[in-house]
Amino acid sequence: MLKQLAVFASGNGTNFIALHDAIKTRPIPATIALLICDQPKAPVIQKAQALNVPVLIVDFHDYANKAAAEQIILTALQKAQVDAILLAGYMRIIGPTLLNAYPHRILNIHPALLPHFPGRHGIEDAFAAGVTETGVTIHYIDAGIDTGQIIGQRPVAVKPDDTLTSLATRIHTVEHQFYPDVLQSLINEGAI
Repeated sequence: MLKQLAVFASGNGTNFIALHDAIKTRPIPATIALLICDQPKAPVIQKAQALNVPVLIVDFHDYANKAAAEQIILTALQKAQVDAILLAGYMRIIGPTLLNAYPHRILNIHPALLPHFPGRHGIEDAFAAGVTETGVTIHYIDAGIDTGQIIGQRPVAVKPDDTLTSLATRIHTVEHQFYPDVLQSLINEGAI
């Protein structure tokens, strides 16, 4: 049975495309049933539309509070019979409305080796700290910021001649392979 997935994204959508392409080309028994975007002008919207993936844009400024906005999202997820949520560059903290509805079924990808360098600027913070290794973490979402149970990590060396751009490029390349790998494993294990 195909798992129905929702991808939440706020930006360019490179991880969304990587997940979509992997689902189409690998034996991953899933489909992306819905893209949720909180930024009305994000490039990911056009990418999803070009792939005929239904899109729900929820501008949080249009709602009285986070719970009201998340209730709109939850209704759409339930209508699409979504089994799990994949955060892919979604720049909002998930609130209790969604956390309670999808316990242990909301995944996030973070561009650093958590618990080091949590938050929005994981790549920049690792680079500025002068570490010799950073990487990519996939974890479950909880009420904290990048504090959920770690599912898997993949290291990325920081080379002596790296720039922030070259490091970010290598991290994103790892993300685009690693996120589908983890998704495939979780579905095969029955964890999703």
